[in-house]
Amino acid sequence: MSSPLSYNGNPHVKADGVQEQFTKHEINEYIRCSKDVAYFCENYVKVISLDTGLTPFVLRGYQKKMVEHFNDNRFAIILACRQSGKSITSVAWLLHYVIFNADKKVGVLANKGATAREMLGRLTLMLENLPFFLQPGCKVLNKGSIKFSNNSEIIASATSGDSIRGLSLNCIFLDEFGFVNKANEFYTSTYPVISSGKDTKVIITSTPNGVGNMFYKIWEGATQGANEFKPFTIKWRDVPGRDEKWKQETISNTSELQFKQEFECSFIGSSQTLIDSDVLLGMQAQSPIKTQHEISYYQEPIEGHEYILCADVSKGRGQDYSTFSVIDISQNPFKQVCTYRNNTISPLLFPNIIIRAAKVYNEALVIIENNDAGMVVCNSVYYDHEYENTFTTSTVKSNGIGVTMSRKVKRIGCSNLKDLIEDSKLHIVDPETISELSSFEPKGESYAGKDGTHDDSVMNFVLFAWFVSTDIFESMSNVQLKDLLYQEKLLEMEEDLPPFGFVDSGNETPESLDHYQDIIQEMERWRSL
Repeated sequence: MSSPLSYNGNPHVKADGVQEQFTKHEINEYIRCSKDVAYFCENYVKVISLDTGLTPFVLRGYQKKMVEHFNDNRFAIILACRQSGKSITSVAWLLHYVIFNADKKVGVLANKGATAREMLGRLTLMLENLPFFLQPGCKVLNKGSIKFSNNSEIIASATSGDSIRGLSLNCIFLDEFGFVNKANEFYTSTYPVISSGKDTKVIITSTPNGVGNMFYKIWEGATQGANEFKPFTIKWRDVPGRDEKWKQETISNTSELQFKQEFECSFIGSSQTLIDSDVLLGMQAQSPIKTQHEISYYQEPIEGHEYILCADVSKGRGQDYSTFSVIDISQNPFKQVCTYRNNTISPLLFPNIIIRAAKVYNEALVIIENNDAGMVVCNSVYYDHEYENTFTTSTVKSNGIGVTMSRKVKRIGCSNLKDLIEDSKLHIVDPETISELSSFEPKGESYAGKDGTHDDSVMNFVLFAWFVSTDIFESMSNVQLKDLLYQEKLLEMEEDLPPFGFVDSGNETPESLDHYQDIIQEMERWRSL
């Protein structure tokens, strides 16, 4: 039976405007709970356990540190293993935040709206099991939002580009952010909301989900001190009751790779990416030494060094990006020293940015993909700006400026790029480029960015890698790269070949011998590209 003290017939939720007389004990407990999240959780919060049903929320050691991490940091990112209780701990902290802080608006966001509403349901369950002296009173309570008498509010929503646009939020909670579709676009659209207030808090939690996503990018930046987020890690050994026996049982029921990602919190790259996943994981992103006119500089130009600027052009309509990378070819390994990335710049203005960077780097050779809008940029750089060190060839396009990204050019470029990076002959330092490489996967008969990601910065290097196989490059560089890569590939293959003059045991089949011949023929074909 409902009480006038209860909200909308729910006897477990206090209604708005209820006046109560509190005992001295209740007042002391309220004060203590307001100052100590862990005390509040362990003494008053209840959760559903699969084994015992409704039960007090007893925090593990790392969960106590986790809520302290939320308290102490405006931007917090949590990398956690499966079944560690990261989500329920976050929900309990959010409940404490809105109860003991007036006029706070919180956004609980997940990949799907249903998931976000489920988390809000967990919070509602916690609220319903609090004594009335701790409840602020409820104005609104439904599946999508809760508003309290202290004017604090929680809303649940999916992570879409317009989910929180226009809202003024004091706290944003992003659950399992590594699994959010189009996370890059979402984060870009919500960053104005995040940065609008000096005290806005952001909490991001997730289990790893590969290396080509926004969660990975933010996490890597956090661990390197390159952004405002403070990292916190929960691995399987932190969870009580998990030992080597549990580990082996879990691996036997899943796989070694799955365990490494989901319980050891390793960012495992896709096995289908152009670049080997272990190589991708070993790449170390750097922060630019300076940024001017949206151009990021990672290394100052060195007198006497040769540089190449490779550019990919978009239409500037907020979708694909116009990009370029400057590569130092006078050192071993070749090194990415400068980048640009913008999806709104017009092809009419992009040449100005290209020329500015090219002149900084010792009048760098400029190579532009001339497909579609690229031809506008090619003509402007070469004719309007009269930049003579522009790559031209009559064999590529009728007017000979730039490079058409044909199937053959892309095939050669992708093959060479793989070799350059995996053989440590090309050093990439830009976080965006590394992120794009981490999702550069087979698509049809070629490679492209995984759905929901971009590959515009990678295409700079596909273009560069094609160019290093040309005679023009060899005339610019002292490195006979094609021959060098060929020799290394041959040495790798020779390890699989039987020794010269081996004695036929009678076990060798014609098929196996043909296989060795195929390898040699393939190497010769590759060298002739």
